[in-house]
Amino acid sequence: MKKLKRKRIISTALFVLVCYMLQCTLFPRLTLGSVKPNLMIIVTAAFGFMRGTKEGMLIGFFSGLLMDIQFGNIIGLYALIYLLVGYVNGLFEQMYYDEDIKLPLILTAASEFVYGLTVYILMFLLRSEFNFLHYLSHIIIPELIYTIVVTLGLYPLILFVNQRLKAEEKRSANKFV
Repeated sequence: MKKLKRKRIISTALFVLVCYMLQCTLFPRLTLGSVKPNLMIIVTAAFGFMRGTKEGMLIGFFSGLLMDIQFGNIIGLYALIYLLVGYVNGLFEQMYYDEDIKLPLILTAASEFVYGLTVYILMFLLRSEFNFLHYLSHIIIPELIYTIVVTLGLYPLILFVNQRLKAEEKRSANKFV
């Protein structure tokens, strides 16, 4: 059992690191209108509703910490935001079915929207920058759309990795019964 748990941790960590590297290296070159998709929100939301609140929070915290190190002015701000995104998405674990893509798209879109609003409130509104409609129409909505489009490509890969790990755990559990 420890070997399977270690394998799950390593594969999840590698997946998060690969997405982080893509977000920091490749996707800045693929910006559309100065907006890039948020792969870390996709990963945090997906692992949250696939595996539950605890793993969603852990993946969200470490994803946010990576974002804090790379882009943040304050260490811990993005970690807290992503942790909460992972937790809230983990609450939908009971409603989640592998075959249905509607719930993952809706949850990812909602997570991206809440992320954008939270960043606006904490980074701009508190500095007395009140041009919310401009931020909404030029940053939040375009980033949300771009993230949803990338989710359509990335979600099947996350689903595949999660199904493989679940199948391996199930085979291992059957050996002991």
